[in-house]
Amino acid sequence: MPWPEPVTLSGPHARLEPLAHAHLAGLTEAVADGDLWKLWYTAIPKPEEMAKEIDRRLGLQAKGSMLPFTVFDADGKIAGMSTYMNIDAANRRVEIGSTWYAKRVQRTALNTQCKLLLLSHAFEKLDCIAVEFRTHFFNHQSRRGIERLGAKQDGILRNHQIGPNGTLRDTVVFSIIASEWPTAKAHLTFQLNEKPRT
Repeated sequence: MPWPEPVTLSGPHARLEPLAHAHLAGLTEAVADGDLWKLWYTAIPKPEEMAKEIDRRLGLQAKGSMLPFTVFDADGKIAGMSTYMNIDAANRRVEIGSTWYAKRVQRTALNTQCKLLLLSHAFEKLDCIAVEFRTHFFNHQSRRGIERLGAKQDGILRNHQIGPNGTLRDTVVFSIIASEWPTAKAHLTFQLNEKPRT
């Protein structure tokens, strides 16, 4: 039995479904909203490479190292992708990453809802001891977003990877550990229900 198993996670502002080839057209449309692949410090597929990216993620799922999701907005329209990745079943750890959203849903409740769903499932159903987040040092928007989740910075992996353009990536590592989850959950729930979106 794979760990974690494919699952659909739903909330008022977003739904995460197991990634499928049937999502190709919607994902291609979503990634074109904002030309997301042009950000040099991210690895977001171009529209014409979306089928290859779906194959890549499903291949990693078959190997047990990733559980990819398609993200739907509150209206049921495909808005992006997210994953459990770098899955460590023996130590009950996952990373939430390889996430991107169409420009139209950025800075809305969708991301907070997705993270609440993924974190709740990780800690409350999968009994994870920790959930990790990683991002490029220069992806300041992502770093601020991760900090708003209540994650704490573990450190920076310097010269961690070679980027597609040949530059060296410093990776900033954050995590939430199981003992921190109740407070982080209360914080996320408050953000989702009370805090106006900015």
